[in-house]
Amino acid sequence: MINDSALLESRSLRDSVLDRTDVLDRVKALSLLPDGMHVTTAMVAAYFEVTVEVVRQLTKRHREELQANGMAVLRGADLRQFESDNVSLSTDSYPQARRSLTIYPRRAVLNVAMLLRDSDVARQVRTYLLDMEYLARTQPVENSPQPDAASLDDRIDQRITHILGKTVVPMFNALIETSGEHRRELIALRAGVQHIERRLQQHQARLRRLESPREDRPLAGVMAAMDAMSGREFEHHIATLLRRDGCTDVVVLGRHGDRGVDITALTSDGRRLVAQCKRFAPHLRITSPEVQKFVGSAKVLHASDVALFVATCRFTPDALSIAEQAGITVVHRGLLEKWAAGDMLRVLK
Repeated sequence: MINDSALLESRSLRDSVLDRTDVLDRVKALSLLPDGMHVTTAMVAAYFEVTVEVVRQLTKRHREELQANGMAVLRGADLRQFESDNVSLSTDSYPQARRSLTIYPRRAVLNVAMLLRDSDVARQVRTYLLDMEYLARTQPVENSPQPDAASLDDRIDQRITHILGKTVVPMFNALIETSGEHRRELIALRAGVQHIERRLQQHQARLRRLESPREDRPLAGVMAAMDAMSGREFEHHIATLLRRDGCTDVVVLGRHGDRGVDITALTSDGRRLVAQCKRFAPHLRITSPEVQKFVGSAKVLHASDVALFVATCRFTPDALSIAEQAGITVVHRGLLEKWAAGDMLRVLK
């Protein structure tokens, strides 16, 4: 298995995995500009949880490589046209009289992840990337799905059984036929190998029984299913749960003009509901700035009666405190699992 530091040192290795941009959303949802294709330097910094200056310095050191992967600096007429097409850039977060704007497509953002040393998010992207690459190189060539841990172990057991039955045992038979002095020892060794072969076959049979689907057992846990979703799929899944629990007029908003929320709806008793959905890796945390931003969108812009912040991870203590003070219902990973499994959220009753 290649250590993730190899990606930091080898451009050829980085180039070989740049098409796997889906890894970015598997680790943490990447917010894009309204064009659905690019992010700014500030958005790259927010994704990797570093300062803008860190990203600028990295861009300066690796400009040629990043430009080869789509990073561009817009100026003049190109900048004005881009700003016109992306109205959200003209907010207080950006200077109105900028002379240039650096934009990054997803491929360039993945490139940054493979260059950025001091970022836990970037490190997680590199680890996830190398795990996927390792599985891709070690699985058979035929078009089969990625193996899970159990099926991979089963394949290894079958291979060992094949080797024992087709090579090792016949070798012992040949040695026994030609040996006189050590015949008894060889017979004992052959018996031991045949015993191991039988135990492996029994083990394979048990695995197949355990892994076979049953009507009273789901094929996969509810959280495992949500962890495998894209950010957009996760939003639609939450909308389905809201409809299940009696909400009406449920709308999953597009990436443009959502004003800081992902879903709007009416509860069964007519209250206005908004929801923010974050499909993050389980080891990450929702922080207080993210909750504060949602409070403004939910309470000020949307004047909601019910505000849900739904995430596949946990929240920091500060984030939980702010949510409680502002009347935001936090649906963390544990509560989300119960909700998806059939329990109704108390705020919807």
